[in-house]
Amino acid sequence: MFGEAADLWMVFWWVAQLCIVGVSVEGIPPWACPQNCECLHELLTVNCSSCHLNSVPESIHKNTKYLGLANNQLNTLRKHQFSELEQLEELDLSENMLTVIEVQAFSGLQNLLILRIARNRLKIILVGVFSGLQSLRLLDISKNEILVFLNDMFYEMPSLQKLAVNENDLVFISNHAFSGLLYLQELNLDGYNLTSVPTEALSQLPRLVRLHFCHTGLTVLPNNSFRQLTQLRELTLSHWNRLDTLLPNSLIGLNLTSLTLSNCNLSAVPYTSLRHLAYLLYLDLSYNPITSIQPNLLRDLLQLQEFHLVGGNLQRVEPGAFRGLVHIRLFNVSLNQLSTLVETVFQSVQTLQVLRLDGNPLACDCRLFWVLQRHMHLLTDGQPPICTTPVQVQGRAFQEFTESELPVLFICRQAHILNREKQEVHVDEGQTVLFLCQVDGDPSPSIIWVSPQRTLVPTTGRIRVLSNGTLEVRYVQLQDSGVYYCFASNVAGNDSIFVSLWVRRFVTSLSRNRSAHFFLDGWSFTSNNPPVNSSYDAQPFPFDLKTLLVAVTIGLLSFLSSVAVCFIFMFFWSQSRGQIKHTATIDFVPHSTGAGSGGGRTRMETGRFTMKLI
Repeated sequence: MFGEAADLWMVFWWVAQLCIVGVSVEGIPPWACPQNCECLHELLTVNCSSCHLNSVPESIHKNTKYLGLANNQLNTLRKHQFSELEQLEELDLSENMLTVIEVQAFSGLQNLLILRIARNRLKIILVGVFSGLQSLRLLDISKNEILVFLNDMFYEMPSLQKLAVNENDLVFISNHAFSGLLYLQELNLDGYNLTSVPTEALSQLPRLVRLHFCHTGLTVLPNNSFRQLTQLRELTLSHWNRLDTLLPNSLIGLNLTSLTLSNCNLSAVPYTSLRHLAYLLYLDLSYNPITSIQPNLLRDLLQLQEFHLVGGNLQRVEPGAFRGLVHIRLFNVSLNQLSTLVETVFQSVQTLQVLRLDGNPLACDCRLFWVLQRHMHLLTDGQPPICTTPVQVQGRAFQEFTESELPVLFICRQAHILNREKQEVHVDEGQTVLFLCQVDGDPSPSIIWVSPQRTLVPTTGRIRVLSNGTLEVRYVQLQDSGVYYCFASNVAGNDSIFVSLWVRRFVTSLSRNRSAHFFLDGWSFTSNNPPVNSSYDAQPFPFDLKTLLVAVTIGLLSFLSSVAVCFIFMFFWSQSRGQIKHTATIDFVPHSTGAGSGGGRTRMETGRFTMKLI
């Protein structure tokens, strides 16, 4: 009894060994591999990529979990094409020549998790093509030629989490194209030919977390563009090359943590559209023609940690631009036109870990001293900044400066007004006055003028500040009288002067310019009056109202007299005796037509004309 049991045990052991050897020994596969394909039986994978296949191989084992058919010449997928591969989890059909996928081509693949059909020639996908894919998590149909998304096109994929449909030729997305995708978390979408944001279609995705919407020709992002996407956290709007406006409520209802608005046409930071994004951590405005960042307009982004504005036209970041934002740790403004970045831009630089200033024409003076003195470790990311000015440090990278050089080279000169002589002008109404305010300092000081009413003088209008800092008052009026102040300031200090303007009321005088044209009192037709405090002292000529009235009266009397004579002549002619004549011939003697020199005779001519009485 015991011997028979031992024999049976030995037989069982040998059978088990043979089975193990059959699975593991190379060259003895447990199932056949399709011709020209590579199979890993232990991993249950079949790779038939780049095998010049015109059709799907028929000898694929039913237990295969991965099937690679990429980079072949497949043109059509028939109905129930993969129905026998019930255990398949990943199918790659990328880079083929697919133009037709029949309805239910993927039926039976109830365990499929990943389906890739990118880089084919599909123009339309019929409703029902994806039926049966109950477990699918990722679908990639990018880089095809799809024109429209039909209603319920993805309806039978309730487990789908990521959908890539970017780089197609979409011209229309129906309102219910994404219906049924209740658990979709990530959508990659391009809108090359779309004429509007598919707001209604996107509202069918209640659990969407990441949206990448790129390449559209839209110029405006309308209000409520992404309504009902309450779970959205990452929004990327990239390569909207004509987008120059975000309406105030275009991002309303979103609780974003990451926002990218890159490669657009924004000329200013869309402050109003961003104001409610209190949870935003990451903001990227790179490759927009933004020229400045204004102070105190980003104060609502309390949680912001990273700010990127690379490759724009940024010329100035105003002091206080990031005031109130205490969590900033990365600030990237490389490849712009910045000459400096003052420390007061930030609420505190203590949290700043990475600062990118490379690719800017930096002026290495006291305004950048804080970067090198206190935060040299900030420059470890990316290329180090290089000085453009002044001449003594031109071309030197920040990392080349030693601690001892910084107090000597990174200095500024206080703003100083050069012309300090007294400027006081007394002038009649209607003249133009110029007041100089010449300044010196490093960096170049800014100049402002303050009016007697304690208001800033603008750069346009009748009273304005010219580009060189000169105050111009054109056609002065009585209310312009008073004291004006010029203030020059830079980071090293400020300076000021005051000037006085006193305007006299213009009084007409008959003795002034008697031979001149007539002018009304206080009027001037001279469009380019020279300033009274210049070398040219011409005065405008006023109208003499009395003389004008006399001239008008004389002319009117002459005209009325001529008319009266004509009527009298016609009256007496009509009252003459005899037959009434309807015509009258009048002889007249004209003036002489010439005179001979040296007392010669003057030739006279007679004339005649006939007048008809009606």
